[in-house]
Amino acid sequence: MSSPPSDVRSRLTGDQVGPAGMEEAEVGRPEYTGPPLVVAVTGAASGMGERLVRRLAEAQGVRRVLAIDERRGEARGVQWRVLDVRDPAVAERLAGVDVVVHLALDLGMESDPKARSAYNVRGTQTVITAAAAAGVHRVVLCTSAMVYGALADNEVPMAEDAPLRATEEATLVGDLLEIERLARRAPHVHPGLSVTVLRPAVLVGPGVDTVLTRHFEAPRLLVVAGSRPCWQFCHVDDLTTALEYAALGFVEGEVTVGCDGWLEQEEVEQITGIRRMELPASLALGTAARLHRLGLTPAPAGDLAYTMYPWVVSGSRLHEAGWRPRHSNEDVLAELLAQVSGNHAVAGRRLSGKDAATSLGAAGATVALVGTAALVRRARKRRRV
Repeated sequence: MSSPPSDVRSRLTGDQVGPAGMEEAEVGRPEYTGPPLVVAVTGAASGMGERLVRRLAEAQGVRRVLAIDERRGEARGVQWRVLDVRDPAVAERLAGVDVVVHLALDLGMESDPKARSAYNVRGTQTVITAAAAAGVHRVVLCTSAMVYGALADNEVPMAEDAPLRATEEATLVGDLLEIERLARRAPHVHPGLSVTVLRPAVLVGPGVDTVLTRHFEAPRLLVVAGSRPCWQFCHVDDLTTALEYAALGFVEGEVTVGCDGWLEQEEVEQITGIRRMELPASLALGTAARLHRLGLTPAPAGDLAYTMYPWVVSGSRLHEAGWRPRHSNEDVLAELLAQVSGNHAVAGRRLSGKDAATSLGAAGATVALVGTAALVRRARKRRRV
């Protein structure tokens, strides 16, 4: 099946039909006809890992699901193995496994960056090595479409084979780029091992808390003068079905995941009802860098690029395999607004009480970044004391 043209902005809805005339409700399950597989999932006790093991436990063609995490989760119908994915002993637990989906990543905004990177990179490297040693023939990893970078000259949408031009200045992107490098080296270091990498757009859903989701907790939507934001989302349910397609071998290599089409900044403002505050690039980037340097915000200035320039992906390989997203960008954005309702964040820093009142009061004049001047003054006062 050919992928939709790049200028198509329509989305599948409940009363539309998917590939081969199937109704949308049937599109999510691929028709697997190969030999039954044993699939192991790391990070299976929570988040995306928990969602996937529950789905794979009922999937056609999956004979057994091995759930690996540092604690036992709630999912039933799976076999649990409790251990740290950085432990080389994971190779013994993977005996007889056909496919490994590695989702044990620390993506927490409040985590220590060095400890987080060590866990993410070492864990991925250990799992790939252990999988090869155990005779696993396919490993599935999940990074982000952020690895393409957000640049003014990006094509909209980008193909899967577009170059990875992200820098390591944004939150977590350094970890993701290193995971991508491990994925590309693995087939050469371990002949016979296939590695598939899924790259979702802005992820949204229960439990997802990132700098980009917190962007919509601000009193105004920061827009950098001269930029062209294009927003594309990916619901966690759609990522789960995409991971199932990858685990069963329907897609291989580098694979992008997201809602069909994208939203221009004006559309986002109309849907959210949140007005914009436009600032010069020098002021926005300079203030963001200063706040991060003072330790007042978790978001480095590099994160702003992902709200300034497009990084929309096509999802063509999944579309060719028959996969379709169940959610539209409009629906996901509406869910995100409901999810963050009552929260207030500035430059990725979630505020409460007095801080929130201060920033909201200043929003009419300075909004977002500039509205954190009170936090800067408070930090200076603490240092003097």
